[in-house]
Amino acid sequence: MTEASKTILGQYQVRKSKREKANFRVWLCGELRAAGYAPTVEASAFAHNVVVGDPERAEMLFTAHYDTQAVLPVPNFITPRNMGWYLLYQLALVVPMFLIAALAEVLVILLFHPPIQAAVWVFTAVMLFFCWWLFFGPANKHTVNDNTSGVITLVETALALPPEDRDRVCFVFFDNEERGMLGSSAFAGKHKQAQREKLVINFDCVSDGESVQFFPTKELKQDGAALERIEAAFLPQNGKSVEVVRGFGFYPSDNASFRRAAGVCALKQSGTFGWYMDRIHTAKDTVMQEENIELLRDGCLRLAAGLRE
Repeated sequence: MTEASKTILGQYQVRKSKREKANFRVWLCGELRAAGYAPTVEASAFAHNVVVGDPERAEMLFTAHYDTQAVLPVPNFITPRNMGWYLLYQLALVVPMFLIAALAEVLVILLFHPPIQAAVWVFTAVMLFFCWWLFFGPANKHTVNDNTSGVITLVETALALPPEDRDRVCFVFFDNEERGMLGSSAFAGKHKQAQREKLVINFDCVSDGESVQFFPTKELKQDGAALERIEAAFLPQNGKSVEVVRGFGFYPSDNASFRRAAGVCALKQSGTFGWYMDRIHTAKDTVMQEENIELLRDGCLRLAAGLRE
């Protein structure tokens, strides 16, 4: 792992407030300029994306979101190949919120006997508080997997990419994925050709799991040649497996903003849940398996080199 990546882990894991994100962008752009790149910051109403390269001329985009999330008492548990467990877990998170809000409303009615409209406002206020916490609550100080790992994957790849391949690749660090993929949506709206035509590989939560899996969009699944290129570039190594999921699978990240994209994550396996991801959005998000980063960096380099052939 490069010194730059070690600096991100040691000094820039929290990238949630405007100041934290601005400080990180200044440092990141400085590192990339020192490596011979010319990064730019594309500002929109809701995001500041760092763009390294020309998305119009590049043949491929490597992307990751750099913003981080609020700390939660329970992890965001994701099962990308089992929709049933995914929806059940999301429901298990939402139902207690409704119950707490309803309990607060009942207590106010019993204790203060307010008009029914006032009691309804209590329920609404509690639900709004939960929503506020999800998007604007205290920052999670441990973000190794989500998504410091994706940021480091881009940095490691950019620093290792030979000069002859740099014009063929564009790196994009998206802002505000955690608030509804605002950064990637703004980028896709500005760069419509890239949104429609370019191959986009999006890295999100790639450092905690024994299997690195690619989840292509519907349109990319129809491009067998592109999937074969990905499979040929990203090879198993250091005991880690790789799979391009051609059957059912979904990954809720910035890849959804593009037509020809693949979301990449690292997963663990359970006999009950199948492939799953845990720990993210909590203080337990501290696992950095460097083997995963090396696998992805090497795969990106092979994929970029293949564009010359």
